[in-house]
Amino acid sequence: MKARTCLLVAALVAGVTAGPSALPAAASAPAASSAAQSPDPALDAALAGLPHADATAALVRVGGKDGVRRGRSGVHDLRTGRPADPAGRFRAGSVTKVFTAAVALQLAAEGRLDLDRSARSYLPELIPASYGTVTVRQLLDHTHGIPAPDLPGTTVEEWYANRFQVHDTRDLVRSATSKKPEFAPGTRQHYLNIGYQITGLVIERVTGDTYERQVARRVLRPLGLRDTYYPGTNPRIVWPHNHGYQRMRLDDGTLGLRDVSVWGATDAWAAGDLVSTTADLERFTHALFGGRLVRGSLLEEMFTLPKVTDFRSGEPAAHSVGLSMKVLGGREVWGKTGGRWGYNTAVAATRDGARTLVYSVNSTDAKGRDMNEVAEDIMVAVYGRP
Repeated sequence: MKARTCLLVAALVAGVTAGPSALPAAASAPAASSAAQSPDPALDAALAGLPHADATAALVRVGGKDGVRRGRSGVHDLRTGRPADPAGRFRAGSVTKVFTAAVALQLAAEGRLDLDRSARSYLPELIPASYGTVTVRQLLDHTHGIPAPDLPGTTVEEWYANRFQVHDTRDLVRSATSKKPEFAPGTRQHYLNIGYQITGLVIERVTGDTYERQVARRVLRPLGLRDTYYPGTNPRIVWPHNHGYQRMRLDDGTLGLRDVSVWGATDAWAAGDLVSTTADLERFTHALFGGRLVRGSLLEEMFTLPKVTDFRSGEPAAHSVGLSMKVLGGREVWGKTGGRWGYNTAVAATRDGARTLVYSVNSTDAKGRDMNEVAEDIMVAVYGRP
């Protein structure tokens, strides 16, 4: 088994670059490993065999009254092949939206933010009259009808070439709102980042403070999330982290993996630039579902789907304020997934918190059209099939 794993890592590394030069092949790599508090053969199977073509590492934490489970698999990086760090930081991607939504709902509870008031009333100099009826709630549940802004590149190779470009959120909002609405506000749902980028600016306007400081004051510090932070313009993940890789065309024209751990996230900001750990996100999930961050009718906003259909598929809306819902194993599972280059992340729980899940999967195509197979296998192992 060890020999097979070593050969696999060497094969993967052969196509990996961190820039202009190739990385040397790893001498060894660990087989999948997990530390169990309660047996879970299905989760063991989901974590087995890393690294492979779809993922190089995975970290998992399962909690709640149905049992506790801690798991890891794969490698810290393909160059050394040493085991994945279970405490490693990672890019949480759109899980950031749950933090943004929690802060917005806290402000609503304090009477400082009205969910039914228009975004333009808070940002009149930025939101044009053509989007004058879009409410804060519609920003949060993706029923606003504002299209995505223009960003440089149409392929992963072009995006990689622009990975250090610093984006100004206000410029992105101007780009998006200069276009025609995709639909009348409140009539359809289209999951995009732009609603949460505008929400971040609204939070700054009503508090007179930065979005990042508000999240730190209201969420990070009260919960003791010491390994969670906003990177700002720094493209590097601070402190230990398992490297992320992306399959793309390399300088010599072949397809292979690049180390994409260093990549700016200013294109996402309040919609997707958070860095965290599985332990911190598990603590956050328990606090959120337990009503410690948002309470009463405002918490129910996070567990209420708008009665509209999806803009593209025509299926019933799947996204609420901050979360999304999927029926797995015959029960509703609420949570949020996220993807930044090299990293797929999720937080999830049943409504009563009886079964919680946090994972980070170092996917080699984290923004692919289909869900990463390792991430999907973890979700099914914990909750059951759709």
